[in-house]
Amino acid sequence: MLQFHPKLQDSIKGYTRAMFGRDLSAGITVGVLALPLSMAFAIASGVSPSAGIWTAIIAGFLISVFGGSLVQIGGPTGAFIPILYAIVVSYGVNNMLAATFLAGILLLVMGLTRMGNLIRFIPVSVVIGFTNGIGVVLALSQIKDFFGMSGGALPAEFFERMKVLASLLPTINPYAAGLAVASVLIVVVWEWLVRRFVRVGILPAQLVGLLLGTLVCVLADLPVETIGSRFNGIPQGLPALSFPVPDLSSIGRLLAPAITIALLGAIESLLSARVVDPHVDDKHDPNQELVAQGLANMASPFFGGFAATGAIARTSTNVRAGGRTPVAGIIHSITLLVIVLVAAPLASWVPIPVLAAIVVVTAVRMGEWHEFARLKHFSWNYRAILLATFLLTVLFDLTIAVEIGMVLASLFFIYRMQDLTTATPMAVKLRPGLLAFALRGSLFFGAVAKLDEQIDPARLAVDVLILDLRELLNIDTSGIDWLQGLNKALSKKGASLLLCGLGAQPRSIVQRSGLMAQLGVRNVCEDIDAALLRAREIQDETE
Repeated sequence: MLQFHPKLQDSIKGYTRAMFGRDLSAGITVGVLALPLSMAFAIASGVSPSAGIWTAIIAGFLISVFGGSLVQIGGPTGAFIPILYAIVVSYGVNNMLAATFLAGILLLVMGLTRMGNLIRFIPVSVVIGFTNGIGVVLALSQIKDFFGMSGGALPAEFFERMKVLASLLPTINPYAAGLAVASVLIVVVWEWLVRRFVRVGILPAQLVGLLLGTLVCVLADLPVETIGSRFNGIPQGLPALSFPVPDLSSIGRLLAPAITIALLGAIESLLSARVVDPHVDDKHDPNQELVAQGLANMASPFFGGFAATGAIARTSTNVRAGGRTPVAGIIHSITLLVIVLVAAPLASWVPIPVLAAIVVVTAVRMGEWHEFARLKHFSWNYRAILLATFLLTVLFDLTIAVEIGMVLASLFFIYRMQDLTTATPMAVKLRPGLLAFALRGSLFFGAVAKLDEQIDPARLAVDVLILDLRELLNIDTSGIDWLQGLNKALSKKGASLLLCGLGAQPRSIVQRSGLMAQLGVRNVCEDIDAALLRAREIQDETE
């Protein structure tokens, strides 16, 4: 089990006024950046913008207090939008909150059982495939609001969504479309100006896009939908606590999405922490980070919030702005809280197309699109996994995409491993009736059929068969079963099986399985020379 040790615990030792000054500046900067993103991600997920802000406040605070990274900033992210929106459309908001709570429990268990490092076993091809797929789904989900189309909520399914969007084309609002395009240009140009001419620490591009887009809309009195017209604004004050009670008939169907939310949250948070580790001369604790993610996702639904994780862009901004301890993340949450308590009524003026534009920019930025151009340099199985995961994410469902991507990756891995497992006749001086093979690779369930063809006792005219295992990495239970079957078949013919050169793992399982007792201790030799001597003894005894 995990020894509970948040990074904040170490950070407060020797904490100075100068460190607080840097964390204060960084925390306010990231808090301001999180405001437009939180509202935009909430609306894209099918809930009110206030839910996104409270997710950033509550989850962000808990991730900073209990997390395993010095500078992680937690909150809602674009990666969750397709899965959350699908749950809202299919089962309702309350069940989406319940799925978030279930995901929090899973993340907490993963952290307490030290499963943080296992996330690294998810292949890069699967991660890139679903990340790019999420980017496409995210952009498609914003088409209606980006162009100001009329109509209700879009279906979650790709083909139905495209059909509905096609039917809504005549309802495009040119004012909304123009405002959205202008907002995208403002964000892109502002970021370019910051990179070229201005120090880091200036207003984030997303906030500038939000402010200027809102200002244009108000001054020009554009006929576009706003947060006030759609959601009646953002409540000024603390939300009422409520427990997300799921529809009992839907609990079974919520489990798969909850697992997907937990996996996505774990992958994104640990990736975010790993990206910034070199910049703060620290190494994050993946298990402690998962505990914090679990607590955050369990607490967020009580305040009307939804799924949260470590946000790569906000975490990187925190580091660039000078944040070096979890105090910066705490200040980020306090900044958002102050904004809600003081300036919430102003959010009613924010145009929906401007928020859609911010999400579209995020969708484009989150994809690793250059990986498609590089596919020709990689193996066909890498291409198959990446493209299958990508297409399934876009066309069907993120949960299905991850499941099938992992199955394909596992099958291709098994194929490669069995291809590397060989049984080669040894070039040593042998007596008649004596045969020796060198086994290389891994003696596991995927390689047994191949070895059956290469070493068939029915076709071997031998007195003694030697298997040299010094280049064998490991043996699983299927491998042991194959060795026991080989020994039994040889014994029926009056022949003997000798093993030699066993490493630590093969020797351990041979002993624990009882195979060593079946062979006899003398027939498990240290090396090939000892095995040849023992083989000659057996032949001499039988003559």
